[in-house]
Amino acid sequence: MQFPNDDNGQLLAEMAAEGIDLTQVHPVDFFILFEQKPQAEAFIKHMQSDELAPQMILQKCPDTGVWEVKTTVAMVPEHTLLGQTEQYLESIADGHDGYGDGWGIMAN
Repeated sequence: MQFPNDDNGQLLAEMAAEGIDLTQVHPVDFFILFEQKPQAEAFIKHMQSDELAPQMILQKCPDTGVWEVKTTVAMVPEHTLLGQTEQYLESIADGHDGYGDGWGIMAN
């Protein structure tokens, strides 16, 4: 399987090499960071009406003090779709002074 030569492509290639079946639906975690808790909460409130991301968890990083919203989306981890989802979430986060910090799939 070939993957584009970018960060998402590299991560997908590593997952495929580890034996993750990238043709199946997986819970993909997208990470959005905020400096302030009210901004993170406003992002969550905005996303609650969006069917894309029904599952979100807010937590504070003990090392940096930054607030992280983990947004889980059930999807086939396809390169283009991952990029589009990242851009969509980041466009909403930007309106709440947040920014994207990548994505991942928890291995079983």
